[in-house]
Amino acid sequence: MNDREPAGWPWLKERLARLRQSSRTAGAAQEVVTAAVVRTAVVTDSAAALPADWVMDFAADGRLTVVPMPVMVGPEIYGEGEDDITETIAVALATGTPVKTSRPSPGQFEQAYLAAQRRGFEAVVSVHISGALSGTADSARLAASRVGIPVEVVDSKTVGMALGMGVQSAVVAAADGRAAPEVRAFAEERLARTRVYFYLPSLEQLRRGGRIGAAASLWGTMFAIKPILAVDDGKIVPLEKVRSASRAVARLEEIVVADAAARPPGQARLAVHHFGNPGEAAELAERLAASLPDVPPAQISSLPAVLAAHAGLGVLAVIVGESSTPQKEPALAQ
Repeated sequence: MNDREPAGWPWLKERLARLRQSSRTAGAAQEVVTAAVVRTAVVTDSAAALPADWVMDFAADGRLTVVPMPVMVGPEIYGEGEDDITETIAVALATGTPVKTSRPSPGQFEQAYLAAQRRGFEAVVSVHISGALSGTADSARLAASRVGIPVEVVDSKTVGMALGMGVQSAVVAAADGRAAPEVRAFAEERLARTRVYFYLPSLEQLRRGGRIGAAASLWGTMFAIKPILAVDDGKIVPLEKVRSASRAVARLEEIVVADAAARPPGQARLAVHHFGNPGEAAELAERLAASLPDVPPAQISSLPAVLAAHAGLGVLAVIVGESSTPQKEPALAQ
């Protein structure tokens, strides 16, 4: 059940396949003709938690680039997507080895933007992890100031597949031949409709990473509180305080069901993240599917390393968003 493809994305795959076919039959270089149809490239960072297969489908011709975020385990530096570091982080957290994260360098973004320019794209929309949690968007802005291709940098004000859903929305708009301002607007509109709810067995890793205050962590430890948290305006905020782990997970489920059920008919989409507890995530996803029969099954995936390093083992996160697939397929851009 891991990394299940989001519902509705076969539409986008079929559309891009036809765009590529049009490029081949035009008798010109595929890269240049494709860019004439799809004018805007999309760049993001690995905190978007996009499924690997999905990224491969849309990154081959430069439409989508995912810049890896570095994770430091002890003295070693790893790159998300470049190294299989999930087990390394899990062992480090269990043994008390320091785990830290950092933003990508401006040079990494500059390379991504220049690659899009070389492929013939007219502009880039660069969508990134919340600026309140990382300086990644600042690195992207600095890189944007160094290149000739226009770059629209978006602070998503969120994380995980909530960010990923915004990125997927940007790819949809770009595939429809929209200019960069329209791609950005569509992504921002979808990001504004996306919510992140999560439960942590311990607040200690968030405290170590500076994402919550020491007092909050101590309070949770002393009183055995199991908090349900959310991301609000880019920041991690407490949502509810629960006395037991089982009740916290049950309450998380109730909150998600209420949110998804309140969405427009047929529009709600779910994603479930975990770290070190895939069985628990699968069970939660099954219960959500039973409670929300009209909502496509949740995509289930491990947290990306850059988020797992701060959340710690045992996290359960649920993202509630809305479909980015158009209700009626627009005509292919010429």
